[in-house]
Amino acid sequence: MAKEKEIFDITSAPKALSADQSARQKRYFFSMMIRTACFILTVILPSPYRWIALLGAVALPYFAVVIANAGRETFSAGANVSDEKPRSLS
Repeated sequence: MAKEKEIFDITSAPKALSADQSARQKRYFFSMMIRTACFILTVILPSPYRWIALLGAVALPYFAVVIANAGRETFSAGANVSDEKPRSLS
């Protein structure tokens, strides 16, 4: 069997790594600014709202990391997960 040549489609190429890292850093920075605002609001706001702001300040780092790390490992709609053909059972 002759191996077929692999064809690359430039429209499905991912963003440059430097551009992707820059975008993730910006998302993380804005999330941490919101967290800082939540800490400040925890001191300023009256009691019932204080707890909501504190919850935001405590929970936001987890979501900020998850959102900042999402990106390069996603699959596009037409991407093949595996180029290998399935094996037959016989």
